Amino acid sequence: MPLALTLGDPAGIGPEILLKALAQCPEDALGQFFISGSRDVLTQTYRRLCQQGHSAVDPDRLQVWDHPLLAPVQPGQPSAATGAMSVAYLETAIAAAQAGTVAGIVTAPISKALWQAAGYGYPGQTEVLAHHTGRTEVGMLFLGRSPRTSWVLATLLATTHIPLAQVPQHLTPTVLQQKLELLIRFLQDCRGLRQPRIAVAGLNPHSGEQGHLGREEVDWLIPCLATLQQQYPNVEITGPAPPDTLWIGAAQAWWGEQPQHPSYNAYLALYHDQGLIPVKLLAFHEAVNTTIGLPFIRTSPDHGTAFDIAGRGSADARSFLAAIHWAQELTTP
Repeated sequence: MPLALTLGDPAGIGPEILLKALAQCPEDALGQFFISGSRDVLTQTYRRLCQQGHSAVDPDRLQVWDHPLLAPVQPGQPSAATGAMSVAYLETAIAAAQAGTVAGIVTAPISKALWQAAGYGYPGQTEVLAHHTGRTEVGMLFLGRSPRTSWVLATLLATTHIPLAQVPQHLTPTVLQQKLELLIRFLQDCRGLRQPRIAVAGLNPHSGEQGHLGREEVDWLIPCLATLQQQYPNVEITGPAPPDTLWIGAAQAWWGEQPQHPSYNAYLALYHDQGLIPVKLLAFHEAVNTTIGLPFIRTSPDHGTAFDIAGRGSADARSFLAAIHWAQELTTP
């Protein structure tokens, strides 16, 4: 089944990384992609990349769902108009996935601030996907395959784009159970791991130090995980583990070092930076954001619009290419 690729914010690096990534795909595979974007932006980006000496696929060889420009687009000069265009690109791709035209979506980066400026109140693309598909339980999962060992780092966030001060209020036993169940279904159904091993991070330093550094672990995290372990006897659930040492085993598995700490099939981080700091340290160019819980697959690169380097030809397309490869893998029966 084909995939839909969105341009993201057209003033960012999305058009560049898309054309660079597709240049690394086999010629006969280009027909498996539909591009939701503006052909004028793609053409301008292609010409600029050719002048700069970079390899890029000619947009004339691509199937483009063309959107009109709402305003002139210049790399590195975003506006409310480019924010609105990125919303339109995404909504077209979602409609195609819901209609069964494509099996999944790969999204280039957008600017949340420019979505707000354009009058859209969504915190990010994940929330738009959830709204349009009517799914109330979705998860933000980050996948990265080590280029050295092929070991896969999988990290799910229990809470996402909220201030750190609000995490303890948003993180509840219900939320934890929902996220773990999403993760278990993904590992079993999409990755074929019938008896997955999952590690859950603690919320407080040293996982609360038996209540001396915070009460969440002893008051409800430990009992909640014990209950879930009983409900899923074929799944190994470890935690809440001290966050400062939890990912050491992942680093050793990523680099192929002699293991001194255990590694897991997946990690559940309780807030945004707790999970994304180790992900980006280990797998910045390989990591892919995967939305789980949708009726179709959605992946995206694990970086932003990079307006400061847009148009220079220096954007690295590895994460976008990885997002394409993961979408292909996860949509292959």
